[in-house]
Amino acid sequence: MATLHRRNHLHTRTTKRPGRLSAPRRTLVAAVAAAGLLAGAPAAAAAPGTPAAPASAASEQQRLAAEVTRIQDLVKKAEEQLQRMTVEAEAAADAALVARAELATAQAEAERTAAELATAQADVARAEKDIAALGREVYMGGDEGYGDIELLLDARSPTQLLERAATMEVIGDHRAERLSAFLSVEQRVEEADRAARDAVVRLDESARAADEAEAAANAHLAAAQAEFDARAAEKADLEEQLRQAGERMLAAQGVADAQAAWQRQAQQAEQAERPAVATLQGSAGKLADGRVSSCYGPRWGTMHSGVDIAAPIGTPIHVPADGVVLQSGPASGFGLAVAVQHADGQITLYGHVNQSFVGAGDVVTAGQQIAEVGNRGQSTGPHLHFEVHQGGLYKNRVNPVPWLTEHGISLGGAC
Repeated sequence: MATLHRRNHLHTRTTKRPGRLSAPRRTLVAAVAAAGLLAGAPAAAAAPGTPAAPASAASEQQRLAAEVTRIQDLVKKAEEQLQRMTVEAEAAADAALVARAELATAQAEAERTAAELATAQADVARAEKDIAALGREVYMGGDEGYGDIELLLDARSPTQLLERAATMEVIGDHRAERLSAFLSVEQRVEEADRAARDAVVRLDESARAADEAEAAANAHLAAAQAEFDARAAEKADLEEQLRQAGERMLAAQGVADAQAAWQRQAQQAEQAERPAVATLQGSAGKLADGRVSSCYGPRWGTMHSGVDIAAPIGTPIHVPADGVVLQSGPASGFGLAVAVQHADGQITLYGHVNQSFVGAGDVVTAGQQIAEVGNRGQSTGPHLHFEVHQGGLYKNRVNPVPWLTEHGISLGGAC
């Protein structure tokens, strides 16, 4: 089940789920018809001079063709239901992932403001020593202005102190500047203290939001898992029914080796419907060998924030450009994911991976294999989910196509 994990180690066990559609079923029968294999076309295996098939045989072929069409529609509906559930699961998980990213930002801000406060406090300690030394100088020198230093220190700002000192003419300019510097440091401490306190409040709020989002994501995934598994099993059963019906249909038409013929037609239909991912000539970049199965954009009332590339489990995943690995490990909704930051500031995310071969902090180069395609998390079948983030991890997810094109990766016009 796809849940949020806090473990640091990587899973390597392959999770087996029913595969994606072996072909876009709505086009499969059309592809078979184009090859002259459906009812009404001459039987490919018929010898010259062979009498035409009896009406009963033609009727049976039509019945089988109608059965294939009926089952393929059921498979398509099952596939759409699984894809909808996958997108909804990713959307639920996204909220948790975004909240965790915001928590990390709040944590960094709290640490920064705490460090600034510590520095300001150290500066105050040094300034206090300087003021004590100034008092001794005035006292030992017999300056008449010694009794007025306390009045000067009651000034509410460095500017007010300098104005009073100039008006009173009780101390020299150099001493007035030292007093002014002391007040400046004190103000810095006050400001740093307020900033640190505010950062702690934001950190607490972010932590609560992250916990709530994580709990909601886990609840959604847990509630959806049973239905998802049932739909996946139904889809697998329908695909088997479709294969058997298709082979019976081709056999009834007299096609030799109906099993191989059906498989061949399915592959041709998939190639026609799902363009292959390709690396443009002269490019060092590479992503994954597979076919585009889903594009970036709104789907079923939510947002699909990436591009899906269908490929068998274990297919190598490459990074298209040089970068540094930000994260590598469990990620809600994606099962396992890898995030890489590149020189242009963009971050690429690789989800549903079977296993990762890199860790946080690793430097990677264009074309290097960083993971392999998997089926982890809630997924309709083995595929790579690829995203591009701008302004930070999970901050602003944009259409990946322009970035991929810029780095020599073509999606064949699918998106």
